[in-house]
Amino acid sequence: MNVSQARQLITAIYQAGIAAVHGEPCVARHLADRPPGGPMSVIALGKAASAMATGAVRALASQLQRGYLVTRDGHTDPDLDSDIRFTCLAAGHPVPDQRSLDAGAGLLRFIAATPAGETLLLLISGGTSSLVEVLKPGVSLDNLSRLNRWLLASGLDIGAMNRIRAAVSEIKAGGLGNAVAGHQALVLLISDVLGDDPAVIGSGLLMSPARDRHLPAGLPDWLEALLATAATQSSATLEPLQPIEHRVIATLDDALQAAARYAGAQGLAVTRVDNQLQGDAVVAGQQIAAFLQQQAPGIYLWGGETTVCLPDQPGQGGRNQSLALAAAMELAGRDEIVLLAAGTDGSDGPGRHAGALVDGNTIARGSARLDAAEALHSADAGSFLDASGDLLTTGPTGTNVMDMVVAMKTA
Repeated sequence: MNVSQARQLITAIYQAGIAAVHGEPCVARHLADRPPGGPMSVIALGKAASAMATGAVRALASQLQRGYLVTRDGHTDPDLDSDIRFTCLAAGHPVPDQRSLDAGAGLLRFIAATPAGETLLLLISGGTSSLVEVLKPGVSLDNLSRLNRWLLASGLDIGAMNRIRAAVSEIKAGGLGNAVAGHQALVLLISDVLGDDPAVIGSGLLMSPARDRHLPAGLPDWLEALLATAATQSSATLEPLQPIEHRVIATLDDALQAAARYAGAQGLAVTRVDNQLQGDAVVAGQQIAAFLQQQAPGIYLWGGETTVCLPDQPGQGGRNQSLALAAAMELAGRDEIVLLAAGTDGSDGPGRHAGALVDGNTIARGSARLDAAEALHSADAGSFLDASGDLLTTGPTGTNVMDMVVAMKTA
């Protein structure tokens, strides 16, 4: 098998994983298997909101009375936009904007207007934390934007980030339960976090975290001051009057299982590497490359989410592009290894690319225009991978279950 064929095959393996966790069939299948009774009002939030809402439309038919949907720019669906039952909005991601605050206010109005006899069906996926917000008194949009820009560059894991976000929010960490109290509600979630904890997915709008609530140490002074202000203005958090059922309907493990099945069906040896994909993206890329050089031919799969610490003026590309470029530097000249690193949501960082697909000639191709080491150091992996022709672009995928790395060794 030549390099071109290997690249096509591992792209197909990645796509098979994504197809297994697409929001529309996952929601439709779940509601068909466990049909709720009576009229339903649907709330869909996150990057996969349109796909999940479409699944609800398919499964619920006339049971669905009205809907409220908030997603990222470019992730809306024309059919839902034209459905008179739905209010469909786009808001800021990965940094919240005024539309995020407007969406939060609209969410509270939608819930308040829901008749007592209607069940609220909440469809939540990754991205919700940025897309929908209601701030505590004393916290401004400028505060929120600065906080989120700092978080994105901080290298903190998602749990720590969510604890900081929740400290300035009226609806995160179970706070939305104040609005939902008195309604029957069901929450279906696509998990974008390790451990699939409903209290972490989308910042746990209807479930308070049961574990660590402490804020990280070493926060900058301006952030400490902001969190102190928010704490003094905090309204009491009330638990919902009745328990709210949460069901996680699609996970990273589902995607990896499907990818492994597809690869196995092609007659390939498949290894799901036990080590979760986490920690610094560059270090992870180097470690994966070193691991692959010691392995037998076959397909190797990782899943999870790495982190990046960004300089003051970062370049182009996200964590998966950094991981892929770091791996490509270690694999330069090795024609027998091809590696794909990408977000399952079709996005990696602020650009339009999902990640990258690299091989032993990536560095040679890109070095005609740019220096790989400098690109990696300046968080500009995307520019180098653009020069080498190795960026992967999928568009919105209808899901979000963290990141996947698929590698193939042919000899």
